[in-house]
Amino acid sequence: MMKKLLALLALVPSLVFGAGSNYPLDAAPDLTNDLAALQRGAKLFSNYCLNCHAAESMRYNRLRDIGLTDEQIKENLMFASDNVGETMTVAMDPKDAKKWFGGVPPDLSLIARSRASGNGPGADYIYTYLRTYYRDPAKPTGWNNMVYPNVGMPHVLWELQGERVAMYDDVADPHYPEKKVHKFVGFEQIKPGTMNQVEYDQAMADLTSFLVFMAEPVREGRFKLGVIVLLFFGVFTIFAWRLNAAYWKDIK
Repeated sequence: MMKKLLALLALVPSLVFGAGSNYPLDAAPDLTNDLAALQRGAKLFSNYCLNCHAAESMRYNRLRDIGLTDEQIKENLMFASDNVGETMTVAMDPKDAKKWFGGVPPDLSLIARSRASGNGPGADYIYTYLRTYYRDPAKPTGWNNMVYPNVGMPHVLWELQGERVAMYDDVADPHYPEKKVHKFVGFEQIKPGTMNQVEYDQAMADLTSFLVFMAEPVREGRFKLGVIVLLFFGVFTIFAWRLNAAYWKDIK
């Protein structure tokens, strides 16, 4: 599988998550508190993304935070290293990447945070992007994407989702009724994948949530610490208010 994906990606100067469009973004399910979902997302990331895209700001041992043991990490998620303390790098040499792709595929450590501006929340962008690939024989890779038109990266998850084509129809322009506009009306499945649509959407929600977790592994801890700090200041304010009242009560 990994050799097949590398060969496919080697066809193009792959750039991912770089462009934008006016395609409406779907709200991504927030599964960052669901350890099972994060574990499934980590497996998808390791098998389908980590072949070409590194995550050098993330160490494998941080996956302990989503309930995985060192043994599980080594056996199921590590393909380019043997030390769980190392960062998520790829075995591919940067020189080879430049020769094959025309540039080094971007690091995905902070992709969820970097896409949190522009078209909308980062999770929504990624979730919609991963679910809007379609067959386009006019493109070098044979694939296109609604969120990222003319995307350079092929659909590496096509075996899971299957193959679809984009359907268009000529409809009246709302501003000029006498004119027709070519409008996207949906996708048509032309070849089934190993997952049905519901299963694929769930898998992409898992992968998206893992990318959100990876961008800020301490996010949940930071939120909990923030609540504790706010509670402390609330209690402290009450004590300070009563102390101030007691201090000034006999002073006219």
